[in-house]
Amino acid sequence: QVQLVESGGGLVQAGGSLRLSCAASGRTRSIDRMGWFRQAPGKEREFVVSIDWNGGTTLYADSVKGRLMISRGNAQNTVYLQMNNLKPEDAAVYYCAAKFPARRYEYWGQGTQVAVSS
Repeated sequence: QVQLVESGGGLVQAGGSLRLSCAASGRTRSIDRMGWFRQAPGKEREFVVSIDWNGGTTLYADSVKGRLMISRGNAQNTVYLQMNNLKPEDAAVYYCAAKFPARRYEYWGQGTQVAVSS
């Protein structure tokens, strides 16, 4: 089992920045990849970005490339999502997720709300 706790959401004006954090605990040594997903009202949850837990290889959704950046913390049990130049369409509940090798994302945090005013 892996437990994930997100923090850092809030309200920001368009063009502003936020940094989300995700702290992992439990069987973190078994994680091979962590990611951020988001869900806006009335829409399905969508992939935002992910990072390889060991090598740091990243994958980004086209809609966020150049504006959002994922990184691992020095403690290596924390993942950050730096969000710059936020747009109203970035407003959503952001979820941190973790997966084991050859498995789907099955561990999820409770979500943190990001609101962007125009």
